[in-house]
Order: sequence, then C-alpha cells, then structure tokens
Amino acid sequence: MNIKQLRYFLVAAEEKQITSAAKRLYIAQPPLSYQLKQLEIELGAQLFKRTAHGIELTDAGQILQSYASEILSLSESVKNQVHKTVSGELGTIAIGMASSSTGLIPMKSFQDLTKFYPEINFDIYEDNTFGIIDKLEKKTIDLGIVRTPYNRNGLNAKTLTTERMMAVTADPKFKDKTELRIKDLNEQPLIIYRRFEEIFNQTFAHHGIKPFYAVKCDDSRTAITWAKRKMGIALVPESIASTYAPDDLIPIKHSNWITHLQLVWRKDQKVTPLMKRIIDSLSR
Repeated sequence: MNIKQLRYFLVAAEEKQITSAAKRLYIAQPPLSYQLKQLEIELGAQLFKRTAHGIELTDAGQILQSYASEILSLSESVKNQVHKTVSGELGTIAIGMASSSTGLIPMKSFQDLTKFYPEINFDIYEDNTFGIIDKLEKKTIDLGIVRTPYNRNGLNAKTLTTERMMAVTADPKFKDKTELRIKDLNEQPLIIYRRFEEIFNQTFAHHGIKPFYAVKCDDSRTAITWAKRKMGIALVPESIASTYAPDDLIPIKHSNWITHLQLVWRKDQKVTPLMKRIIDSLSR
C-alpha cells in the first residue's frame, strides 16, 4: 500500500466510475484498475462493488476511505512541515541573551520573522555574557547575544549594535549636565559593571586619574539601582541606561568607551536552516 494507491482509491470512491476517475487523475483506465486491484489483494478485501451506474464502496471500502483521507492529509502535513523545517520556517531556536541586551532585544527583525513565519518559537536563556558563552560551549543554546568585550576564540560573531557608555546618577549637582568628560569623574564614587573595569582603568590611567570604585557588580541593572539610591555614578551601556534610568542618564564624551551587542555561535557548529534564517534576519 502506498500514497499513490490511496489517492487513486479516494478519487475512484468520489467519482463512482473508473472511467471518470481515470480522467480526473490524467491516467488511462487499465493502470488505475490495476492499482485498485493490487490494493484489494494487499488488504485481502473487496473495496468496490459494481452497480448499474458504476461502482460503490463496500463496507471494507468505507472503512478504508476514512483512514485513507487521514493518511493523505497527514502525508501533506508531513511534507509541509519538512519543507518548513528545511527552509528554516519552522522549529524552536534556543537563544542565550546577556542581561544587558534587555533594552534592545527583541529587535524589530524578530517581530518581522515571527510575523511571516509564525511557527518559529524562541527558547530564551538569560545570563551574563560569560554565562552565555559557557552555554554555547555546552551546546545548551544555538545562538547567543553577548556584549563586548569577551573572548571570541571558537566563535563566529555579527555586530548588532554599537553603543556609548552613559553615566547614571541621582546626584542633584549633575542635574543640569548635558555631558560628562573623563575628568568630571575624578574623585567621584563610581559604580561599574565589573567586566568593563579594564577598559575604565586604561582610560583613567591615560588621564592620570586614580578612580574610586565605590561599587563593582556583574549586572548593569544592579549598577543602575545603586546609582538611583545615590551610592555613586553608574557607568553603563546606553541602551540599559535609556531603558532603566531615562531621567538620570548623562552621556560621557569619550570615543573609546564603546561597547557592542553581538550575535555569536560556535565555529564548529552546523548552522541549521532556522539558525541561518535568524542570523541573516538579524544581520540586515
């Protein structure tokens, strides 16, 4: 029994005439009669009985008709699902997101993707950048969205955003400031996202400043919370400052204090059609 035989059988059952069924199937009558006979032999049952006007289904034929309809419907569904999977239009993608990407992700490209391909699902894992890279190495996730700087060994990367660093402070004396220079941070209590410490140290050393790090933490949202409680000036990426402290942020004028959000995946990993679709979508 095969799909072609079941399709022939269903058309014959609907047409109630072998000649009409053959015309509808664009085949000659003998091949159609042969396939139907082979089906009856395999099932060990007569499927049609002759009448004065053509053919009718036997009881066995009626049972087969209900199953054959389901089988053909399932066959089309399988073809459709396989096609969507192969073309990257269906499936679940596991994405790790650095906590500092909250203000930017999901981007419009994600919305467009799910609008046109509603059968794509996202399995999101949240962590800091180092945790996301660890999940990639352990193959827990397919793609990661991380923030520079980080060790790119063994990783492919595409830059999604470029952001400057911002100062977040609730101190009234900075209320009318439209921007801060590095020298303005001298002798100020600073709250930093620990992974940017080396970049900050290099800059302060170049300007002959010994910084006072009042608080060091591993999440820029934590830095902002402490700054809002007047524990110091938080130095965080622009997107995070804009999301969590839009009324307390001040741009910092220093060209080297730049950070990027990047989409990453392992170099030794086979890129699935769904992964490729998402990578291409986010890279536009």
